Amino acid sequence: MIIKSPYIHRFLLILLTALTSISLSSHAEVLKVNQSESDPNSTYAIQMIKLALEHIDTKYELESVVQDMTQVRMVENTLNNTLDIIWAGTSRDLEEQLEMVRVPIYKGLLGHRFLIIRKGDQAKFDRVKNIDDLRQIPLGQGTAWADTKILEANGLKVVKTMKYQNLFYMLDGARFDAFPRAVFEPFAEVDKRPELNLTVEKRLMLVYKYDFFLFVNKEKKKLARDLELGLKRAIEDGSFDKVFNSSPSVQEAIAKGDLGNRIVIPLNNPLITDQVPVDQTELWIDPKAL
Repeated sequence: MIIKSPYIHRFLLILLTALTSISLSSHAEVLKVNQSESDPNSTYAIQMIKLALEHIDTKYELESVVQDMTQVRMVENTLNNTLDIIWAGTSRDLEEQLEMVRVPIYKGLLGHRFLIIRKGDQAKFDRVKNIDDLRQIPLGQGTAWADTKILEANGLKVVKTMKYQNLFYMLDGARFDAFPRAVFEPFAEVDKRPELNLTVEKRLMLVYKYDFFLFVNKEKKKLARDLELGLKRAIEDGSFDKVFNSSPSVQEAIAKGDLGNRIVIPLNNPLITDQVPVDQTELWIDPKAL
């Protein structure tokens, strides 16, 4: 005798739904990313990755690896699949090694630079009117950073070191006179180091076409296209701008940076390739419009 009951049918439906959910979860590809306190952009970059994944049908799960890494090490770990997604300022060399997700995650703000300087040195920078004046001032940068090649290609003096943290102490110790940082970076970086005699320069902004992009292993082209599709869908529905505008570092740049009144020193970026979507104006922002 078969007993028919609406409760049994309801139980079976719940059981089927749960099993389906478990099955889908078990088939979600796990993506490893590096989240480190020494990388001031990791929280924002991971927010953007999560946003992209929310806007696509393919199921992925993120797993954070917490480890201090240089950019060289992060690239190596992506090449050997220890990491699945990294973010970096793009360059020809990097695009040859890894697959780029062709959406600038900071809308081009990475190529808009303020200078961290020593307190008491503002008068020296008040005399800077153009790039020729800036060429007389030694700048600090990371050895493997694409920015370093951009600055050098524009005839600027650059003092280099492998480790990001060292640059603040080298500036404080007068090994060079200014440390160019993206407009959303320097205020927090200075605040985190109150023991150092540093401040953010008030008048100048270096500008070149440049930004952070996501990168994956060349063998993971589907992942790259999925991330690209997700980010573009987020741009279309406004959620990309919501994350961008709510970023504490972006808000701080707007509140403290006086973006609209700074002297702009334009620089050429000889590293830019046809992979960088410079013609897609909806992906880039004019900081003076913020």
